[in-house]
Amino acid sequence: RAGKYSFMGRQGDKYMFEYFMKARYHETDQMGIIHHSHYVKWMEDARVEYLNSIGAGYAQIEKDGIVSPVVSLSVEYKSSVRFDDTVKIEVKISNYTGATLEFDYKFYDLSSGMLCTVAHSKHCFEQDGRVISLRRSHPKYDLAMKDELNKE
Repeated sequence: RAGKYSFMGRQGDKYMFEYFMKARYHETDQMGIIHHSHYVKWMEDARVEYLNSIGAGYAQIEKDGIVSPVVSLSVEYKSSVRFDDTVKIEVKISNYTGATLEFDYKFYDLSSGMLCTVAHSKHCFEQDGRVISLRRSHPKYDLAMKDELNKE
């Protein structure tokens, strides 16, 4: 199920996007667990699909000359993921200002339901090398981000 995803909508009082990732052998380290660097890649995979689902995908945004670099990143590892485990990644927008966008991530082992990892990323928007606000420059994307944030 590597790279399979589904938009789940509301679960109880939480609103989120779910992305599923199967841990691959080449992602393991000498200890037989997934190397910590791959979690950041998985976060990006989940984030890209999430933004695609709300009509604000990176491909679209980049066609409009906008890039969205990572400003900060935090990852807390709670339990190990091993080769062939399937991980459910829940991702949601946690903050949006027009110039910055923040995401919260939770990684779960699909078979046990155990929380494996908690993470957060913050991004800005740039065009022609300068930070921009989507509120003024690209209201279509601004609205998509606000709509998602308000679904909490």
